[in-house]
Amino acid sequence: MKSRESLVRLKEFQVNEKRRQLQQLQMMMSEFDRMTKDLESQIVVEEKKSGISDPNHFAYPTFAKAARQRADNLQVSIKELKMQEESLEQALEEMQAEYARAAALEERDGAVRARA
Repeated sequence: MKSRESLVRLKEFQVNEKRRQLQQLQMMMSEFDRMTKDLESQIVVEEKKSGISDPNHFAYPTFAKAARQRADNLQVSIKELKMQEESLEQALEEMQAEYARAAALEERDGAVRARA
């Protein structure tokens, strides 16, 4: 049954592809988190340098404002990526179940062919 073997290989490929996508998403989230921490430390340094830590103060450093906005944007992106991660994890579970079913059918057919 060549078609069933092909199906098993296809399902295995799909599972591996979802795992790769999930891994890539997690790496992106950790990179965004690292960038946010770097920006926050730069904001602290800039605030100490200027002596002004109130973002609403008229003389608040422009760099600190921009860095704060960038850090906030990164946090929003991380939240959105977490939602995508949950969706991908669910899709991966479904694909793993499909792969397991296809592999079980192939194994069963292989056993039947071996007896014949």
